[in-house]
Amino acid sequence: MNKPKMTSEKGVPSNSRLLMLLGQLERMSRESMMTEAEIARQLTAKILHLIQTQEKTKKEVMSKGSTGMEVILASLENSRDLQTTLNILYILSELLTVGGGRRVAVFVSKGGPAILLKLLISASKESPPSEELMLQLHSLLAKVGPKDRKFGVKARLTGALNVTVNLLKQNLLNSKLVLPCLQVLRVYSSNSVNAISLGKSGAVELMFKIVGPHTKKNTTLLKVALDTLGALLKSKTNARRAVDRGHVPLLLFAYQDWHRNDTRQRHMLIRKGLLASLRNITNIKCGRTAFIEADGMRVLYNTSNECLPVRTLDPLVNTSSLIMRKCFPKNRLPLPTIKSAFHYPLPHVPAGGPVAQIYSQMPGVDDVVDDSDEETEADMENDTENEEDEKDCRAGNDDIETDLSKLRPREIHSRPFEELRVYDKFFLELSEDFQGYDLDCAKTSSETSTTSATKSPRPITVPAVQAAPLQRDPGEGRPASAPSSCRPATPLAPAPASSPLPPLELASIHLTEDGKEGVAKEGVAPGARPAPRGTGLEQELVRVLERVALEADSPLNGGGGGGGGVDEPPVNSTRHIHSPLLVGGIAAARRGGGGGSSAGGSDCGSEGPEEEGPLLEVPDTALLLPLHDPDLYVEMVKGTASVPRYSEVAYPDYFGHVAPTFREPLLERAYGVQRAKIFQDIERLIHPNDILDKVVYDLDIPSGPVIADDGESLKFNSQFESGNLRKAIHVRQHEYDLVLNSDINSNHYHQWFYFEVSGMRVGTDYRFNIINCEKSNSQFNYGMQVLMYSVQEAIGGKPRWVRTGEDICYYKNHFSRSSIATGGQKGKSYYTMTFTMNFSHKDDVCYFAYHYPYTYSTLKMHLSKLEDLRSPQIYWRQDVLCETLAGNSCPLLTITAMPEATTNDHICPFKNRPVIFLSARVHPGETNASWVMKGTLEFLMGSSQLAHSLREAYIFKIVPMLNPDGVINGNHRCSLSGEDLNRQWQNPSHELHPTIYHTKSLLQYLAHIQRAPLVFCDYHGHSRKKNVFMYGCSVKETVWQSNISTSSCDLHEDLGYRTLPKILSQMASAFSMGSCSFVVERSKESTARVVVWREIGVQRSYTMESTLCGCDQGKYKGLQIGTRELEEMGAQFCLALLRLKRLTSPLGLRTQQHFLDVESDLMETRAKVTSSSPTTYVMEEDEPSFQEEVDYSADSNDDEPDPDVEASNEPEDAALHLDTLSDCETANHKK
Repeated sequence: MNKPKMTSEKGVPSNSRLLMLLGQLERMSRESMMTEAEIARQLTAKILHLIQTQEKTKKEVMSKGSTGMEVILASLENSRDLQTTLNILYILSELLTVGGGRRVAVFVSKGGPAILLKLLISASKESPPSEELMLQLHSLLAKVGPKDRKFGVKARLTGALNVTVNLLKQNLLNSKLVLPCLQVLRVYSSNSVNAISLGKSGAVELMFKIVGPHTKKNTTLLKVALDTLGALLKSKTNARRAVDRGHVPLLLFAYQDWHRNDTRQRHMLIRKGLLASLRNITNIKCGRTAFIEADGMRVLYNTSNECLPVRTLDPLVNTSSLIMRKCFPKNRLPLPTIKSAFHYPLPHVPAGGPVAQIYSQMPGVDDVVDDSDEETEADMENDTENEEDEKDCRAGNDDIETDLSKLRPREIHSRPFEELRVYDKFFLELSEDFQGYDLDCAKTSSETSTTSATKSPRPITVPAVQAAPLQRDPGEGRPASAPSSCRPATPLAPAPASSPLPPLELASIHLTEDGKEGVAKEGVAPGARPAPRGTGLEQELVRVLERVALEADSPLNGGGGGGGGVDEPPVNSTRHIHSPLLVGGIAAARRGGGGGSSAGGSDCGSEGPEEEGPLLEVPDTALLLPLHDPDLYVEMVKGTASVPRYSEVAYPDYFGHVAPTFREPLLERAYGVQRAKIFQDIERLIHPNDILDKVVYDLDIPSGPVIADDGESLKFNSQFESGNLRKAIHVRQHEYDLVLNSDINSNHYHQWFYFEVSGMRVGTDYRFNIINCEKSNSQFNYGMQVLMYSVQEAIGGKPRWVRTGEDICYYKNHFSRSSIATGGQKGKSYYTMTFTMNFSHKDDVCYFAYHYPYTYSTLKMHLSKLEDLRSPQIYWRQDVLCETLAGNSCPLLTITAMPEATTNDHICPFKNRPVIFLSARVHPGETNASWVMKGTLEFLMGSSQLAHSLREAYIFKIVPMLNPDGVINGNHRCSLSGEDLNRQWQNPSHELHPTIYHTKSLLQYLAHIQRAPLVFCDYHGHSRKKNVFMYGCSVKETVWQSNISTSSCDLHEDLGYRTLPKILSQMASAFSMGSCSFVVERSKESTARVVVWREIGVQRSYTMESTLCGCDQGKYKGLQIGTRELEEMGAQFCLALLRLKRLTSPLGLRTQQHFLDVESDLMETRAKVTSSSPTTYVMEEDEPSFQEEVDYSADSNDDEPDPDVEASNEPEDAALHLDTLSDCETANHKK
């Protein structure tokens, strides 16, 4: 080694004694140090004395610019005298003891660790090796090793691993030497390859010789030994070695002994180290088996329960919980098959497609328990368009598109224009000359509509047997050339008065038989038997009020989520409906079956007796909700085709939903809730005699899904439109496991649920567990609640969905996911969403849903009502774009303003209006997208000046529901083809994906005629982020987030794609600009947003995501989102388009003064839904937005990767797993 030249830092006296001694030491060569060993001893002894007695000397050696460390290391390397070497080691120990990590870093940068390892090898060759020298070397190595990233490799290459292990074997009783050796072994073992090598050398057995039961001696030594053992056992090879030698019972016994004797909690780190070793052993299958055989579940369960009262012991409880959950025996779902209970035969099944793969499996092999060791640290789910945030759009993301040729949007004419000419019929407004229209009739019609009176409400009977004739969808029979406007030959129907209704109140509930009305008195209904003592009329009525039923032998299907609106006092206007369950009973009325293979699906209906049940008088919510009419809804249901052939209507869809005025804050979860839920699950294994395991509802039973019982269990049902519940199991006295149905022609996608519960008791806490959720995290962990609709409350005048449920948690469970359903990934598990409910009414009929339901029949009803409420100034046309696989129509809407006259001066601007193309509900489970679309449609059809200005500015083409079949049949993600339609935009099939095929064709037609939309926006819902935000497409931002090297000329891009989101962030309280992303990812190249941007050439092509949970900013911060806020967002989107018009084409507005009025309305008024009209919206400035903080990629207790392959990065502290184990996540991720 070249000898360094001694220098000193400026300001340090050159004649200092330390520098003089170091200078003398520097001048001694290797030979002179050997021949003049005594001089070297004296010099090093004097330097050591100075460093020990004068603090400033340490600073002189370690100061910046000083070469003192190089001199000391060079002398250490050249020394052959034991005492001189020890003196230098003492000097280094003094220098590195204080000063923090900076001094150690300097030592490492000078090559110190390599010199120490070399000296260790040399010293080990002495016989016997010097104990003091070994002690000092290992002490220094333990101190500097963690700061050297290559320390493990250096130690392995020099042979230092075996030296330390052999030294430890020879000195097990010498605690003074054992401690630094263990500390160095702990550093060695942090390298996975070293851990395997040390295991082969017997290091694992050595650790078990040191680790033992409770003792008051050498606790520090025991702690380091457990840390070392934990690091060694991260290797699966070492873990298997420990299992084979029977060490698992020893660890459990030691933990139990320390738990029993450590009454003052002074040695929690030792107990924690024992659990860490058990956690690593149970990462392998044989370790879990050994743990179960050693009764480890009971040991950890009992000790954890004893630790619960002491908060400081939470890390022990959390780690114990993790181990028990991991070792809970894996089970398959309690289903005959993970394929959907329903099957729809496709026109053709593409070879190699998802449906072909599913149905090519032999019966019984589609859901196999996989208990392999191939677990991963985090679930990498097949993310969807509305979850782009989970891939974090950051540099180095492999999913970011890096091919510049694909990042250049361009119009791709993949189909000849001759094929697209058939779509002329959907764009009649572009060729209409309006010569046959009387545009002057608008004023007269408006005057007529304001004086017209609505018909007085009258009781209307919904028959239980005789169904009305099937009717076509509104607008379906209307000629395409006749838009809903003011034609001279067609008289306009009078519009209902727009004046607000007076407050209504429900005074009593009436029951009539044979058409005779009576008033309930003293709990007895006229013509009915007296109610049993102790029960009131409401309870008696609700026992029979379980369904609005339609004729069973007609192809009638379930209902939709009623129209939203402003909350009002209880309704006292009533209507009459039949109570169907008096006819034929539950078993006859609710007959179902598992997945039949017929074209119509399984028959879930049945014929009932011909007589009608008694009439029940209920609130008439149609008077509160302008777009809701129960009778019209029933008619719409009759024209809806479903695979299960639903014959029932859910009460929430019939009554409608009146949005509550009270706020619904995000749920604050109490500390310890999730842990308590997990421990209750573990009790199933500890106390198996408490398990009832009684099936009470099962769609796979051909005789009928509702199973009769002794009345001790709740009753369930999901046989109505958009319903989803496959199986309900009564597991304990007041606890039920619920299994969701897969999307039809699929074996996964479990998230959306909508089902009915009845037969409950008041004052009882019922626990519901949805046990086959798939996503690795959920907003249910961060304040989101389920939605409940009470029929008793609706009868009482409060027909509404409310957020409810306590003790809500979402975590991984013990049900194994088949690799067939995970794309070949093994070791995956399902997740449980659990909540507790205490019902307010005895024998109520309640509905639970993932989000506010909005069915296909609801959409048809709303469109019909909107058409009836239109004004003559509005150009409205409803076409049938196509039919779905099941034969349901997909509506296409055209909305704009009628020209003021038939002259060219008015017709030409009309035809040249820019096109705005909107779509929604491609994913059935994202019902919030439909509520946002409802707000958009209501605003567009409104009578305000802003709405009129917007219609004058644009032509709107709207497909409000891209996946009707999925919505009708309760799917979460797919259509009947079993595929995610938002992944089919690149090459849609006209047979399998008709709605996507024809929607894309509309856009291609517009591109061919040079009328590509100014804005394309696809409304979605987001399950794992808060607020409302957008995804767009940008070449520049995609390149910035990747490692592409390109010239600035290649990145020339108009920033107009940011304008609309920026406008929304300024005016919409729920919108978060910080959550928006404009990065193009490879996995999203088949989505609507990217395809329309890339192939149609629409720069402003967006996906607008609305949270399913709530907001963490603006005026809605800390609140769960409701239909009022979602509809408001739809209206705000319209106003943002109006402002965009001004920014892109200021002359588009008729006058400058008119524009100023619009701008003032946009920016100065506050956003609200006025009490006089639910469609009048104004805006408010928002607080600065910020991005969602929840780490959505975090898994709930996933097992660790094998450190045999790569170094484990798992934190030693189990408290770092709190997001997966306990309720501490609530404090860490509180929204």
